[in-house]
Amino acid sequence: MKVVVTGGAGFIGSHLVDSLVALGNEVHVIDNFSSSSYVHEHQLVTVHNLDIRSEEAKQLIINVKPEIVFHLAAQADVTRSIQDPAFDADVNIRGTINMLEASRLANVRKIIFSSTSAVYGNLQKEIITENDPTLTFSYYGLSKLSAEKYIELYEKLYGLSYTILRYGNVYGPRQTAKGEGGVIAVFMDKISKSSALKIHGDGEQTRDFVYVKDVVAANLSAAEHGDGETIHVSTQKNTSINMLVDILTKLHPHSIKTVYSSARMGDIKHSCLDNTKANNLLEWHPIYDITTGLKETYEYYHSK
Repeated sequence: MKVVVTGGAGFIGSHLVDSLVALGNEVHVIDNFSSSSYVHEHQLVTVHNLDIRSEEAKQLIINVKPEIVFHLAAQADVTRSIQDPAFDADVNIRGTINMLEASRLANVRKIIFSSTSAVYGNLQKEIITENDPTLTFSYYGLSKLSAEKYIELYEKLYGLSYTILRYGNVYGPRQTAKGEGGVIAVFMDKISKSSALKIHGDGEQTRDFVYVKDVVAANLSAAEHGDGETIHVSTQKNTSINMLVDILTKLHPHSIKTVYSSARMGDIKHSCLDNTKANNLLEWHPIYDITTGLKETYEYYHSK
């Protein structure tokens, strides 16, 4: 099968490309390397240094005529979205529209979109389902939600099949500690430099941390399942920042220092996603618990 992966040189995208290649697929990667650095060296992978907003990226998809487009490329830094909402919207909304239009013209069978739990904002609910209201708390969440709506409308107007995957907090090997990097990648970087871990707020804020290999498995399943659906990719388990520190303290042979600071604007207090729909429609469930995933991630960063 011929596929396109936007953001395929990035954290999640590079793992997805590896799995697609292992299954024998021909993969075209679209990435402008603005926040990506992974280099694919495989005869089944062709890397195109292009911006998803460009006419060149659009024409590439039209010419390649892939069966599936996995659309992962995005501006994913919440802080930057607040500092520069126009740029955030340009990449996440206009870029998505460009990829949708290319997919329509290329008669792509399906587009699989990487979305986020940030669309729910600071929703005060223990476990969030896909039917809960979207109350975005950042421009990043708003731009991703807007992109979702364009995808849904493209299906209604043009019959372009889709699956929208709303991720919990993804972590794992290759995640950058800069820009869009999650707290686990930042912690790994600090530990490797023997620096103190900076914790925003009291550390009791919780997230639904999902390991990158589980996220890849959900994307692969979505290629054949979940048409026209918005689905959570999550563990349905709460993990606080303080709990992360406790686990890392047991993994690391030396003491770890922590420094607490004020909470950041745009951050949410708690986020945990129901994954029942993924279990039923994608026939998917997470394999990695937080301890196992953190151990594998720690070993990756400390074997470099």
